[in-house]
Amino acid sequence: MRREGSLDAPVRHPIDWQDPDYTDFEKIDEELRRVFDICHGCRRCFNLCDVFPRLFDLIDNSSSGELDTVESKDFANVVDACTLCDLCFINKCPYVPPHEFNIDFPHLMVRYRFAEFQKGRVPWTRKQLAKTDQNGKIATALAPLANWASHTDNTLTRPILERAVALHQQAPLPTFQHKTLLREVKDKTVAVNPKAPAYGQEKVAIYATCFGNYNQPKLGLAAQAILAHNGVEVTFVYPGCCGMPAFEQGNLKQTTQQAKIVASSLRPYIERGYKILSLIPSCSLMLKMEWPLLVTEDESVKLLSQNTQDISEYIIDLHHTFGLVEGLRPMADSVTLHLACHARAQNMGQKAAEMLRLIPNFKVDVIERCSGHGGTWGMMVDHFEVALKVGKPAFRQIIKNASSLISSECPLAAEHLKEGVTRETQDISFETLHPLEILAQSYDLSY
Repeated sequence: MRREGSLDAPVRHPIDWQDPDYTDFEKIDEELRRVFDICHGCRRCFNLCDVFPRLFDLIDNSSSGELDTVESKDFANVVDACTLCDLCFINKCPYVPPHEFNIDFPHLMVRYRFAEFQKGRVPWTRKQLAKTDQNGKIATALAPLANWASHTDNTLTRPILERAVALHQQAPLPTFQHKTLLREVKDKTVAVNPKAPAYGQEKVAIYATCFGNYNQPKLGLAAQAILAHNGVEVTFVYPGCCGMPAFEQGNLKQTTQQAKIVASSLRPYIERGYKILSLIPSCSLMLKMEWPLLVTEDESVKLLSQNTQDISEYIIDLHHTFGLVEGLRPMADSVTLHLACHARAQNMGQKAAEMLRLIPNFKVDVIERCSGHGGTWGMMVDHFEVALKVGKPAFRQIIKNASSLISSECPLAAEHLKEGVTRETQDISFETLHPLEILAQSYDLSY
């Protein structure tokens, strides 16, 4: 007997992107209509993001009020709104596999985008934005100039960027550091604390990620300081980007290439007993969950998936296994912590919140609403105002919590939240810190 909603744990199927049927537009349209019709009848995700309001408006405004009178060309606007946050699959949809309806909405959006990418319908400028290693190497070499040109106050260059690559003039862009994380750690020695409970028993290789390496090396330095203080041997590895920006565009060939490069580089560390940690939840999600579905036969990818943890996840495990070194002190009265969508999609619990609650007398208010940012998506001309609209419930919750400190495991989400809150309140005093930075400062560690 068919059950209306599945109570079983969600299961994801491999992405068979090399099958000719995968890019057959008639078959894609057939699947879109099947899934969209089920969504239309359910509407549980109506307030999750902008995808579903666009879909439901499209259907409701059609001549029949049903999907049969919606033209297929109009589906593009629905697909365009998806940020691949995965929350509909993980948290909302009752019809995900193993339910017989077999709905994986985010991966259907990826399929559509891959077919579009294969047809050459992704603009050249958008493709360049996904080349994070190429862009990072250039921008770090020219960091002062790059940061000057990308600042929202620069009325000379930001209009040019908007016209050239469709980045909204008012969207805050990540800054670049002249000295990358790999260069920072090469020039800096951090002693491992011999008095820590975990001393001599734990060693980790931190996957630096493109954002951690080029944009915010201090995240990796904070992680190193915390772990070394707690007796953990730390090394850093960065063979290249995880491929999430390419994945978002539907460039699955580039994503799988990155998976193979990174996995083969990290495999020797796993074989020598290192645990692999990732600094950014989106990258953790790729290594743990997306890559094995794209590259099903690669043993290095499988091994990496089984041995990767998000940095907050690992610190909590360290706490439960050995106990953390005492001495944490609050560096503020409270924080509003946004749980990144790609951390939630890993289905590992509120690890960043658990971590910050280890700090005594420190109030942690948690937000489990989307920031609206969605990576590069929220910076684009077509999406920036929508991203602010989607993030409004989160902005208002921050304001209600009356804390001037905003934190998120996703640095881009944190800046977007700050932008939204500043617009709502006209108050520029809000500060953003990553949970790792808060923990490091609570230990009074330099990093």
